[in-house]
Amino acid sequence: MPQHLSLVAIVVDEYDTAIDYYVGTLGFELREDAVQSATKRWVVVAPHGASTGLLLARAADERQRHAIGNQSGGRVFLFLETDDLVRDYQIYRERGVRFVEDPRHEAYGVVVVFEDRYGNRWDLIERAGG
Repeated sequence: MPQHLSLVAIVVDEYDTAIDYYVGTLGFELREDAVQSATKRWVVVAPHGASTGLLLARAADERQRHAIGNQSGGRVFLFLETDDLVRDYQIYRERGVRFVEDPRHEAYGVVVVFEDRYGNRWDLIERAGG
């Protein structure tokens, strides 16, 4: 049975603020933005050419608001692969992305951890031999 992961939901404060960050700062594309009700939208962003996207889910209650930026308990939550880490690292730094370390070499490639506008940790990875 062929399957694939199509979306990962990420809890955000407001739709437009999140779109501005993921599209404007990280350079993702806005794939969908449809009104579902007076308080809910279906908003999907993704890196260009990626098959898996992020569903930007606006926090609907206090419990969800507490999860913003901490969906993985402080661990790296999302993994963004690139063909040129140095290029993307410089672009993101110029756009104000907060890196929590300098790029480092690992057996699998070069990696650097950054936090998105909410505090979720991401690995930016350039795979070895990729």
